[in-house]
Amino acid sequence: MRTFKNNHLTRNRKARTKNIFLKLCYFSLVMVLFSCKSDVPKKEQKVVEETTKTETKESDTNAAKKIVFFGDSLTAGYGLDDINNAFPGLIQQKIDSLDINYIVVNSGVSGETTAGGKNRIDWVLNEKPSIFVLELGANDGLRGVPLIETKSNLQFIINAVQNKYPETKIVLLGMQIPPNMGQDYTSEFKNIFPDLAAKNDLTLVPFLLENVGGIAKLNQSDGIHPTAKGHQILAENVWVVLKEVL
Repeated sequence: MRTFKNNHLTRNRKARTKNIFLKLCYFSLVMVLFSCKSDVPKKEQKVVEETTKTETKESDTNAAKKIVFFGDSLTAGYGLDDINNAFPGLIQQKIDSLDINYIVVNSGVSGETTAGGKNRIDWVLNEKPSIFVLELGANDGLRGVPLIETKSNLQFIINAVQNKYPETKIVLLGMQIPPNMGQDYTSEFKNIFPDLAAKNDLTLVPFLLENVGGIAKLNQSDGIHPTAKGHQILAENVWVVLKEVL
């Protein structure tokens, strides 16, 4: 009888010990799960915050409006050591100094004619410009291209911009040429730009090379392409008009 009681007591102690052990295991498991559960939101929150910051940064960059300068060697900065010294690059510097949210895209190609511009306009419009600065025609004039052709090509480019992006503002840069082709041709060439500006309700810079064209010290040895200092004046000629558009 005594042996039976001792065995019974022993079994009870073992059962209680086992129960206590199981409770401790359950408690430890709950604490581990609670700890993991508390840590996950913190990690997720950190990831979300970092992602949001990245997306905001990208959004700010993407939100910058574009000014596309579409032109020839004058826009491209022919002969300069640094393309940023061409007048579009100088205008970007002005914009940056005023903390205006615009990015300048220099789409100038040396030797470009209005016919060449007509052929590549669709590709350039992939830039989705908010402002489109059109600087073409000088090479047509120097080569004696029929005026009706030059005017037609410029109108084609203007139409392409307006049809694809009706809200885009177009700034037309006026050009003049020496009287090599005769006075009539020279005079009619000059009138192409104000005529197109009036017809299409464009903003006009009367003469891009004002106070630079024909002045030796402001032009390179070819007498046609401006020096870096000459481009500073070109930038001012354009900025006077462009800042009102901005």
